[in-house]
Amino acid sequence: MSEHVMSQERQLRRTRSGKLKIDCAEKDRTIPVFMGSVVVLAIISEQFLHINWMRLASRIPDVGDIFWKLLHFEFANMDLIGTALLETVSITVLSTLYSILLGLFFGMLAAENVFRHKRFSRFVQSFFTFLRAVPTPIWVLLMMVCLGMGPAAGIAGLCVHTTAFFTKSFAQSFESIPEETLEALEATGVARLGVFMNAVLPSSLAQIVAWTGMRFEINFSECAILGMVGAGGVGFVISNSIQGYDYGTAGIAIFLVFLLAYCIERIFVKVKKQIN
Repeated sequence: MSEHVMSQERQLRRTRSGKLKIDCAEKDRTIPVFMGSVVVLAIISEQFLHINWMRLASRIPDVGDIFWKLLHFEFANMDLIGTALLETVSITVLSTLYSILLGLFFGMLAAENVFRHKRFSRFVQSFFTFLRAVPTPIWVLLMMVCLGMGPAAGIAGLCVHTTAFFTKSFAQSFESIPEETLEALEATGVARLGVFMNAVLPSSLAQIVAWTGMRFEINFSECAILGMVGAGGVGFVISNSIQGYDYGTAGIAIFLVFLLAYCIERIFVKVKKQIN
């Protein structure tokens, strides 16, 4: 006890002398190491890529010129843009919906507090970590080889990566439930699945909606990009319009993508507030 009191007195004297004791000095040393490593990696990457910054700077006026052309909207192909945009939304909705169902199932298996089989849960986590490590475009391209070009390949490719994302996210949400709540239900004789349906899932609903909203936005953006590689949707229209120097059509399509993405974000924000 006396040593503890003496330690407090020393800290008090240091504070009075104007020196503030930092308890996490060891952790603070990692910050300059991390920042220094980032700088070194940036320099190595720049040397490897041989980027000519002077040439890029000289092309900045061309960027402004392209955006000016995109702002001259051309409404002659609105029927084509509308159909492509509807296809993109459909791909996003279906891929997200299927992934939610699969993510809930596999997230339940990946959460260590549901069935309490840690080895199996960690195996599920590791498997979906591998799936998540492979970027979405690669999965879409693989599905295009199997299923051919079109929306089906886009839906299947997005489902693989989105399911892996939801599995991790939902599992983390399930594991955030207080252990006392689960133990109280288990003490009454409720089965594991009953505990999940009556306690874990309802308590995680707000987090599930938040994860779903974020991933829906990501899927919508990725659909617009994946359409450029033949997966269907508005990205195909944008790509063809830019390659054909039809900047007016590309501009209105890009603007509608931005507008719809903003609306999606606001809708999910309101839904989450209602649940909370």
